[in-house]
Amino acid sequence: MKKYDFDKIINRRGTNALKVDALQERYGNSELLPLWVADMDFETPSFITEALRQRLQHSLFGYTVEPKEYWPTVIWWIFAHHGWDVKREWLTYIPGIVKGIGMAINVFVKEDEKVIIQPPVYHPFRLTSLGNGREVVYNPLHENEDGSYSMDFDNLETVIDEKCRLLILSNPHNPGGIVWDRETLVRLADLCYQHHILVLSDEIHCDMALWDNKHIPFATVSRKAAACSITFGSPSKTFNIAGIVSSYAIVPDNKIRNRFFSWLKANELDEPTLFAPIATIAAFQEGETWRKDMLKYIEENIDFTINYCANYLRSIKPWRPQASFLVWLDCRALELNHNQLVSLFIQKAHLALNDGEMFGEEGRGFMRMNVAVPRSILKQALDQLRQAVTSL
Repeated sequence: MKKYDFDKIINRRGTNALKVDALQERYGNSELLPLWVADMDFETPSFITEALRQRLQHSLFGYTVEPKEYWPTVIWWIFAHHGWDVKREWLTYIPGIVKGIGMAINVFVKEDEKVIIQPPVYHPFRLTSLGNGREVVYNPLHENEDGSYSMDFDNLETVIDEKCRLLILSNPHNPGGIVWDRETLVRLADLCYQHHILVLSDEIHCDMALWDNKHIPFATVSRKAAACSITFGSPSKTFNIAGIVSSYAIVPDNKIRNRFFSWLKANELDEPTLFAPIATIAAFQEGETWRKDMLKYIEENIDFTINYCANYLRSIKPWRPQASFLVWLDCRALELNHNQLVSLFIQKAHLALNDGEMFGEEGRGFMRMNVAVPRSILKQALDQLRQAVTSL
């Protein structure tokens, strides 16, 4: 008997859930099946809800301090899952990963300096950099024949100049689902250290490696990596608590840490909200069984999607992710332009996905699909897509 029911359908409409209640604004149709924004349609596990409920029973929500077990729990989890012996002084709370990226840009990148990203990649890397008035330098990933990406180090060498100060790394990679191997991370660390470039490693999907893949924290691969990096993490993706802002930064290097942490402290941005530590402690102390069960269900959903497309949607090729619940759909065989492809999914299939060009022009012809949904919903979505493609 299953302990957790991932087939349960949760009606999220009317709860101000971005995934459903923003459909009209974002897609022009409130009735689409939402497979876009990266949160799961699985019920947040009961041990987190119960921990929050217990605190709510004390009906006074004034200023708070961090629970004593907060950081020891985070440290234990990271070591247990990734073998990284993080020191307490390396850690601080940040009010969100994307917000943290903006903060790091403002602290470490002057207005006339540059940020490097490697598209196709999570679009806030580009938008946050540009929104803060910094120039973005692009080092596109190399597409391999097997339906995966690798870093183009030859090109990276050519685009780096004396104004490049920050490289934002998606590790594991979003939207490609890549778990970067040690050799790649070591080479990236060597290059960035040589050129005095800070690496900001977004590792929010680190606890969602699939099958036999294993996440490698960037800062652990070498002394140089530890000396030139900031790592961002959070339990929010793994335990479906994105609405409870529970992110943290890890900075091993003393000089980088003092510069970043002192800026955060001066602006009181290093103080967690009341519920963030409570949810984090519950997730990490009680969540291992739920995490494993959830990942198994995700693996089955990915297999279901790949097999469905192989049997009924051969013009669409899902890339098998090594981590997370996001599947990169290669739709280029349909030979549709951007507007036609978006129209196919929205107007004909009645589905809301993220279009590939959102992640950079290298994503043209792709769509990103969130498969963290009950399987009946996933089948419905694929059936609708099949009918839409058949009508072309």
